[in-house]
Amino acid sequence: MGCTHDCNTCSSDCKSGSDKQSLKTELNKHSSVKKVIAVVSGKGGVGKSTITAMLAAAMNREGFSTAVLDADITGPSIPKMFGLHDRALGSPDGILPGSTEMGIKVMSVNLLLENDTDPVVWRGPVISGTVNQFWSDVVWGDVDYMFVDMPPGTGDVALTVFQSLPVDGIVIVTSPQELVSMIVEKAVNMAEMMSIPILGIVENMSFFRCPECGHDHKIFGESHIDEVANKIGAPVLAKLPIDPEFAKLADDGKAELFVSPEIDEAVSKLK
Repeated sequence: MGCTHDCNTCSSDCKSGSDKQSLKTELNKHSSVKKVIAVVSGKGGVGKSTITAMLAAAMNREGFSTAVLDADITGPSIPKMFGLHDRALGSPDGILPGSTEMGIKVMSVNLLLENDTDPVVWRGPVISGTVNQFWSDVVWGDVDYMFVDMPPGTGDVALTVFQSLPVDGIVIVTSPQELVSMIVEKAVNMAEMMSIPILGIVENMSFFRCPECGHDHKIFGESHIDEVANKIGAPVLAKLPIDPEFAKLADDGKAELFVSPEIDEAVSKLK
């Protein structure tokens, strides 16, 4: 009662307050992860998994060892985007993650299911425990940048990731609509409550560029991201156009082949 989940500011007298790292889950002993970036959104359908896949692929092209921890347990899409269908294997050291053609390491619940269309009908504690196991039981090896694909909202999984994993910062994904301000602020407020730095905002589906005339069409209305970014004091990392090429590559399991100048610029700001 009264816990703010931030031991620096919390007035509650509890045992965990004497050890700020007590809630952290220990990383698999055969792994080393230098930086963890969580990709979040206040609502579903804004392309959070898309941005996660793009960031991981772009960082991989820069020569860094990258990985994706798919924390969206009930709605995983990362394996399909990267063309991963084989089930994860075990070893004496732990679970072996999947690996894309370009060497991006991936762990997702879909790599543990018999069929990737099987529903995951689990309660919150089981889902949170699975996310922790993806950190502690998976043999990640040496990773420079790990991107955590979060489920939408500020529920159990977000709390588990922010409390249990050494998250270095979050990237917030939005779309250009009026309600985006409220949605972004929810994510911002949770990050601040958990003392997690906000690395920046990515606006997805910002516009569609006509391939014939070159004109930009604001399909979802005018962007509000600059004013939102100014309000919360976070940089805009990228404004991404709607691109049918990415959709096709993702459907074919070849998302890592897509190159986006906007995402490349965003990655340069995250390094």
